[in-house]
Amino acid sequence: MPLVTWLKRHLVVIAGLLTLAYLLLPNVVVTVFSFNRPKGRFNYAWQQFSLDAWKDPCGVADMCGSLSVSLQIAVWATIGATLLGTMIAFALVRYRFRARSAVNSLIFLPMAMPEVVMAASLLTLFLNMGAQLGFWTILIAHIMFCLSFVVVAVKARVMSMDPRLEEAARDLYASPVQTFLRVTLPIAAPGIAAGALLSFALSFDDFIITNFNAGSTVTFPMFVWGSAQRGTPVQINVIGTAMFLVAVLLVLTSMVITNRRNRHKA
Repeated sequence: MPLVTWLKRHLVVIAGLLTLAYLLLPNVVVTVFSFNRPKGRFNYAWQQFSLDAWKDPCGVADMCGSLSVSLQIAVWATIGATLLGTMIAFALVRYRFRARSAVNSLIFLPMAMPEVVMAASLLTLFLNMGAQLGFWTILIAHIMFCLSFVVVAVKARVMSMDPRLEEAARDLYASPVQTFLRVTLPIAAPGIAAGALLSFALSFDDFIITNFNAGSTVTFPMFVWGSAQRGTPVQINVIGTAMFLVAVLLVLTSMVITNRRNRHKA
């Protein structure tokens, strides 16, 4: 009976920990196999501990080149989608205009539409325009499908803002620019940051839309997919582990900064 009672009291915590372990299991496998020295072409079975891949992460031809392309596209797509998405979100929340409800509905279409449909549609558009498939077509496509996620994230934050704070700033003779930079933007910053981070992750990770509109350009997800057909180098696991650690570091840094701000406010 004491065991049953203890399980009932901690059921939510246990379920949460099991879910977290399930989500992190693939990352653990990737990390472990980044230290493997496979005997064949495929890094699917543990053979021997080795640091060779970590010492030379760019030892596989064209891998770091594709990684650089993916990072460039992700950065520019994040900047473009964040700027456009933030302006659209403010317009949808703060202004009343004709077809506003229709625009609100259309914003969700890229999120609900299957990626293969969007990829084929964008490819048709680019071909009809006579555009050469490559870096720029990928960038345009990524901005288009990341835009909706930014709008949703920023819109939710803007809708929760207290308009009295901006009114107080204007009552204290702040100009519209000063009000936006010192009041509106800092309050909306968490939503903007969330949209930007989501855009970066979606852009860097995308394969279907990229594969349709890439032409001869090879991004990192495309390189990984191609490598899986002929052999998976250990360096892919190294890059995956490094990116996971960077993401964890960013989250921990954000938590530390938030805790310090809360302590100062208290």
